[in-house]
Amino acid sequence: MTGGIVSTTGMTEIILTALGQTLYMVFWSTLISVILGFIPGVILTLTAPDGLRPNKALYEALSFIINVFRSFPFIILLVILIPFTRLVVGKAIGTTASIVPLTISALPFIARVFETSLRETDPGVIEAARSFGASDLHILFFVYVKESIPRMLNGIILLVISLIGYSAMAGTVGGGGIGDIAIRFGYQQYKTDYLIVCSVLLIVFVQLIQMLGNHMYRRLS
Repeated sequence: MTGGIVSTTGMTEIILTALGQTLYMVFWSTLISVILGFIPGVILTLTAPDGLRPNKALYEALSFIINVFRSFPFIILLVILIPFTRLVVGKAIGTTASIVPLTISALPFIARVFETSLRETDPGVIEAARSFGASDLHILFFVYVKESIPRMLNGIILLVISLIGYSAMAGTVGGGGIGDIAIRFGYQQYKTDYLIVCSVLLIVFVQLIQMLGNHMYRRLS
């Protein structure tokens, strides 16, 4: 009986630590990718054929780069970025190190989401702002961005959910987190209880994020 309690306590501590690592990876990779991804998203919107500053060469070049990075499977990106990750954080393995490939994999996705969200802004609203003499900068932030906030929020929620899955994959190559526990204890050591608990935690986590996102979207809309 005592052994069972100790075992359960140990399992709880291991999984809670792993959950903290997953939250750490997802939070920082989301925050950094959203901040950095906003820049190419805006550039794509402004230089698009129907943008405020059309520039076909710049738009197509940036769009091509984003598509190239989006085409890489995450597990391959993890390996390719090992030298860059070591350069940035001083090591290639660990929870902090995993933030680098997670962020880079998220950047092209969120940049494209921001572009799509911004370009869905009603052209009539943009023309109305122009007629009142608004500058391009004013139109960008007070028309494009303001009108697109609910759509961009939806994209960020999708990004978070994707990163939860990617963080589990990063755990298989030394990134820590729930994925690491599921593989090391649940799969390699045949401890089904670890595998079940980790899977349930990820499902609950995703559902909570989606519910929160839906609630915020309704409020903003």
